[in-house]
Amino acid sequence: MKSVDLVIPCYNEERVLAQSVEKLRAWCDENLSAYKWRVVVADNASTDRTLEVAQGLAAQDPDGTAALHLDRKGRGRALTKAWLETSADAMCYMDVDLSTDVKMVAPLLAGVLEEGYDISYGSRVSKGSDIERSWKREINSRGYITFIKLLFWTKAADYQCGFKAMTREAAQAILPHVQDGEWFWDTEMLIIAEKGGWKLKEVPVRWIEDPDTRVRFPQDIWKMGSQLVKLRLRRGLPRK
Repeated sequence: MKSVDLVIPCYNEERVLAQSVEKLRAWCDENLSAYKWRVVVADNASTDRTLEVAQGLAAQDPDGTAALHLDRKGRGRALTKAWLETSADAMCYMDVDLSTDVKMVAPLLAGVLEEGYDISYGSRVSKGSDIERSWKREINSRGYITFIKLLFWTKAADYQCGFKAMTREAAQAILPHVQDGEWFWDTEMLIIAEKGGWKLKEVPVRWIEDPDTRVRFPQDIWKMGSQLVKLRLRRGLPRK
């Protein structure tokens, strides 16, 4: 039986963590019987009770839930640690607010576990996607994607959607070359993968914007723009 880790990276999410994990576990119980699965809460340096909540959830269900802690903040760092240290056949992740409908986990995992893809990624801009978000975030997202395509001539439709899956083999080859440990992690990983010849599957998603998002406009956009330029100038990136 193939195995999968469903990772939830989180920072100061004590209010919503238990509810989100319980919702995800319930869905997995009903829909992922073909796989051996577990939910991994990757706490990255929370200053509230997030780690305590995560450890409590793991104690309640040690076979289906695990808690991971990092002393340094950063979603990318949490995902890199969780994905490189697991023995699962594939890993996926989603934001703690479950802004992407958990039903989309099925096609996401099918891509890497059944269909021969190295990476599956959620797309909020492709045909078939159903999203609810502000015009401000829509404009910023479209502009960001356009900038990436102009710099790299890549084809991926959405780089920053917090909903991705990867085989363990691809993770071991790609993630050691991903330098960012924060929000740019998603973009950097997908660009390296696509330019290096890994096979990507695009999954249209049902997505609702979280009004409590930690993304800052325009600060984060400018920061990631400069990181894109640096990535464009890098040499020695891996190839499949």
